[in-house]
Amino acid sequence: MCLLDEVMSFDAHHLRGSSGTHRCAAHPLLRNGRLGIACGIEYVVQAMAVHGAIAGAAHAGAAIPGAALTASSHAKPAIGFLAGLRDVHMHATRLDDIASDLVCDVRRIAGDAATALYSFDLSAAGRSLLAGRATVVLDAGGLLTGYPTP
Repeated sequence: MCLLDEVMSFDAHHLRGSSGTHRCAAHPLLRNGRLGIACGIEYVVQAMAVHGAIAGAAHAGAAIPGAALTASSHAKPAIGFLAGLRDVHMHATRLDDIASDLVCDVRRIAGDAATALYSFDLSAAGRSLLAGRATVVLDAGGLLTGYPTP
């Protein structure tokens, strides 16, 4: 499930992406005809994953991150997971009734090769809908004992 439509900008610490998928009648997270605001967490976490992939490709010396991601498509993907959320503020009740595209801003505040702390803001038409901080575990394949890795 890929919810982001576009990476608008990025650097080593920040990524801004956009999406119009919240208006899709067949949205995979839709329940009882509604897409609750908490589903916005999936949007920002996907933006964090994209940021991590781009930053990792750039760190590996790729001149064009997109080309590096395409070229490494045969490589085993890193397994990561959302470990925690903090200071989450929800300024709406649902996403499916938002007419404008969603904009995901994620900023890596701290981290190392194993974990990262991101701040995030999901907005539409300049209005914050969901904001907070997330801790993610990166490349957790070795930590998931008993679970097969891709």
